[in-house]
This record gives sequence, structure tokens and C-alpha cells, in this order.
Amino acid sequence: MRRGRCAAYIASARGKPRHSSLTPNISILNGLSVITIGISPDVADAFPDALIAVVTATGLRGHEPWPATAAALTDLEQRLAAGTWQPADESDPRIEAWHTAYRSFGTNPRRIRPSVDALGRRMVKKGTLPRINPAVDSYNAVSIRHGLPAGAFDLDHVTGDVDIRYADGSETFTPLGEPDTVENPKPGEVVYADSTDVLTRHWNHRDAHRTRVTEDSTHVAFVLETLHATRDGHLLKTAAVELQELLAPHAEQTTVHYLAPEAGA
Repeated sequence: MRRGRCAAYIASARGKPRHSSLTPNISILNGLSVITIGISPDVADAFPDALIAVVTATGLRGHEPWPATAAALTDLEQRLAAGTWQPADESDPRIEAWHTAYRSFGTNPRRIRPSVDALGRRMVKKGTLPRINPAVDSYNAVSIRHGLPAGAFDLDHVTGDVDIRYADGSETFTPLGEPDTVENPKPGEVVYADSTDVLTRHWNHRDAHRTRVTEDSTHVAFVLETLHATRDGHLLKTAAVELQELLAPHAEQTTVHYLAPEAGA
């Protein structure tokens, strides 16, 4: 079986990218330990043009005002109301690509939608974006502005390493906001998983309750994704820098990592 590999690129807190050597993962310091995030070889082979930005923030201060994030949300809502902008929908190539990916691993994207698709539909219906907490609001604003799925994990509640891989059917998942619910992803579904259980189902549909980001979260990994780096890689990198700029005034340090599978390695 061909092995996939991933190229990890790292941007400094000031947003200047530098390249690291080709590796199967990226490494994130978490206190005295290191968490690695990687794409499994079979997922890398199936989605060779994927590009994932992982924006990490340490010393995050979620209880203070985040005026730039508040302004970003309001700006999007005002532009939607004025008819000068609208969220990407399933007719957009960025969303269509995720629908195709979902179908490839047995998920109906009209019933279980990619996160950015669901967020856009909600915004069009209600005219507003949800206010959860500043960190979550920040990645929601960037996600919907650029039509890219986004999510986040509280790294203090992650156990072991994180893999983007196909589920084997033995895993468990507790949905965000439903701590007493336990689901079992079907074999072949793409998930984010650590050594305990699944962190995100259907690649980016819904995050887990255990690693949810709250106002008290201080060490967080934010994820932005595209399946077509050759077409939308520049957009993803712009989005990652925008997210970093929203986070930086409220964190001790922010870093952008880029994870990209190279099929056939």
C-alpha cells in the first residue's frame, strides 16, 4: 500500500511563513508534552490536494472583550442585510467539494452538512451569526467569510495525538452540547480522533463535547480546511492569517501550521 506523507509548514506569530522538512505530522507543545496532528496515509491518498491550517494560541484570554471579532461578525451581518455579500452555498465549488467528499465516505451532505455549509444556511435564514464565545466567534467569522470549514479543540482536554483518519467502527463520540450522548461513527467515515475517542465526526460536521472551546480555554488549536489547495490554497492562507490576527491581541502567542498530504510519497 502506498504511504502518504504530509508537508508541514509553519508561520511565525507575525505571519511570515517558513518551511519545515516533510513530515507525517505537525507537533504542538502542550505544557511539558507534545501533541502531534497528522493525516493518515489512506486519507492522504484519497484527498491528495487537501490543505489544513492549524492555528494554535497559548495564553488565550476568553473573558475579555474582543472588539475586532465583534466588528467582524457585525460587518458580515450588515453586508448580508444590504445584499452585497452572501455565504457560499452548495453551488459554490468550495462547498461542492466537501459534499463530494462526504458522499465518498458514505455521508449524505444534504442531511449531515459540512460545518461551513450549515453555518451559512443558518445565517441566511436568521440574518445573524451565533455568539458563542470570542474564540469560537472568531473562527466562525473567518470560516463563513472565506467559505472554508473551521473548528477548534481545547488542547488541555486532548489525550495523546490527533489523527485525521477513517473510523474503524470501534470509536465513540460525544457530541458538543450533549455530554450524555454516545455515538459510534460508521467504519469508513473520516474523523479527527485522539487516543480516547473521536473529536470531530464526518471530517468537519460536528465537534466533541470533551474538547469544546469555552471562555476558560487557554490553549487551543483552530483548524481551517480546503480539499483543493491548488485552487484555494491562497484563500486558506489568507483566512489563517486573518484568524491569527483576531486571536493575537488576546493570547500570549499564536502560530500557524500548514498540513498538506503528498500522495504517492
